[in-house]
Amino acid sequence: MGRPFTLRRAAATLLAASTLLVSGCLLTPGKFTSQLTLKKGGEFSFVYDGEISMTGMKQLARMGANEAFEAECYDDDFEETECTAEEVAEQRAEWEADQAKDAKGKEDFVRMMGNVDPGDPESIAKLVEIMRRQDGWEKVEQTGDGVVTVRYVAEGHLSHPFIFPVVEKLPVSPFLVVAPRADGSVRVEAEGFGSEAMPSMGPGVGMLAAMGSKKGQDDGPAPVLPDGTFTIVTDGRILANNTDEGPAEDGQMQRLEWTVDTSTKIPPMALIALD
Repeated sequence: MGRPFTLRRAAATLLAASTLLVSGCLLTPGKFTSQLTLKKGGEFSFVYDGEISMTGMKQLARMGANEAFEAECYDDDFEETECTAEEVAEQRAEWEADQAKDAKGKEDFVRMMGNVDPGDPESIAKLVEIMRRQDGWEKVEQTGDGVVTVRYVAEGHLSHPFIFPVVEKLPVSPFLVVAPRADGSVRVEAEGFGSEAMPSMGPGVGMLAAMGSKKGQDDGPAPVLPDGTFTIVTDGRILANNTDEGPAEDGQMQRLEWTVDTSTKIPPMALIALD
């Protein structure tokens, strides 16, 4: 008697979706350059120039779409056999239950993301318009399937934490948090410029990359993954940092630089005194 064996693609979709729902991830860096300048007294400026991607989310939206039911049965030696009517009925019931869970997971994902549906071009266009009307986004252009090319510029005084990016109505995991302390120091954590360590791209990004490379899943673009540099320029005292090379002299300033790509395991961090 044959033994049912079901390939659960929908389960993989739900796992990726649950990872992304928990992290609140929607946007991830692509090719970019970014620089944070910190000056004594708390003055700062920040620039992000490059890609921000939703490509992985679009692939998630495609997962499980248009997949017809097909029963698969194997004997005890894992040789493929013809399914009985009972086995076909059992597998069909499991498949339909998985499809329902998949649809519910995508519905919950879209609701949590402020009704931005990554599989809907009109929805992505609305996201672009939301970004354009916010202060600091000097350039926002849709340049690919789920990819926008941006230039974001901010400057001011660090009387409170600075976070990038912030998009109205969207629970986006930040690429960068700059947090001033009461003792005059500033802690910089760029979780979004890491890979495995960052919540916005942790297990989810590897899974989405694998999805994009799978046979049968090549109807969409490959995920756009991090590829850039993040730099801190400061005239303050560098108390701690996790660069490979340490600070370099840059005129009257010091420079910390990180290469950011999928091999970046630990996200950039620095503690700088600005008193």
